[in-house]
Amino acid sequence: MVKKNIRLEVMQSIEPKVGEFMDSFLIPIDDIWQPSDFLPDPKSDSFLNDIEQLREESKELGYDFWVTMVADTITEEALPTYEAWLMDVEGVNQHDGKQNGWSKWVRAWTAEENRHGDVLNKYLYLSGRVNMREVEITTQHLIADGFDIGTDRDPYKNFVYTSFQELATNISHKRVGQMAKKRGNALLGKMCTIIAGDEMRHHLAYREFVKHIFGEDPSGMMLAFADMMKKKIVMPAHFLRESGGSIGTAFENFSNCAQRLGVYTAQDYIDILRKLNSYWQLDTVRHLNDEAEKARDYLMKLPDRLQRISERMSFPEDQYHFKWVEANGTL
Repeated sequence: MVKKNIRLEVMQSIEPKVGEFMDSFLIPIDDIWQPSDFLPDPKSDSFLNDIEQLREESKELGYDFWVTMVADTITEEALPTYEAWLMDVEGVNQHDGKQNGWSKWVRAWTAEENRHGDVLNKYLYLSGRVNMREVEITTQHLIADGFDIGTDRDPYKNFVYTSFQELATNISHKRVGQMAKKRGNALLGKMCTIIAGDEMRHHLAYREFVKHIFGEDPSGMMLAFADMMKKKIVMPAHFLRESGGSIGTAFENFSNCAQRLGVYTAQDYIDILRKLNSYWQLDTVRHLNDEAEKARDYLMKLPDRLQRISERMSFPEDQYHFKWVEANGTL
């Protein structure tokens, strides 16, 4: 007897709705912002003066800020890895001779995300505050090293991951934008804030995918959610390294920097989990099997357990000196 592939069936049943999701959560290409909207115009007579102003404004930002900006940029620049990963998810099919809704979503989502790394990279380059060659080496390493986020080809686990990660990225970009604006850099503040807005739209879409899956396969979805939280949601740049370094060695130092700066913290991780538990209404999901009931119990108790753990956590206060940001990034 051939075992039914429930996940594939669920993905196929939701696929006709993907067009509606794209209309709701993505913006037409001709209407959305582009990197050139925020950067000095090379055709303008004021181009060099505009670059000089950009460089002056960037002088008010400190070392930890630039490290966070670089790591955020590199994370966005590793987009080829994310698209390749999602294109391999079960139910996402770009080879069957018809327009698969899920593959259309992945391409359109990638197209929106692509602008983030583009504008951030150009800003870093023009600012003159970082070692761009070291940044580029790290980016190439991250794409070459790939990642393993613990989802395999499982759409349920992948959509839990993206629901979580898109909100985490929203928080990080939003806070970086607020810090830039507070220190008088209105351009960078606006740029990061609008990137954060894109990430929020994408978060809303992925959490909607999960909500629909809960309606089709509640036990399978609950078990997948619990499995991802037991493994912990790793950041997409968890293999981050600098030139000459081994895989993953730069990530912990960056995480400590982000925690120290308050850009993305252990508390944010807990808050995101609470929000997902609430939106997916875990306490009211019906028709769960015994194993899924245990998974629900685990997920409902997890935020409080993580809260207790986080209260005992400590992070190093000493700045680690990255090759990306040298003395010119320190005030």
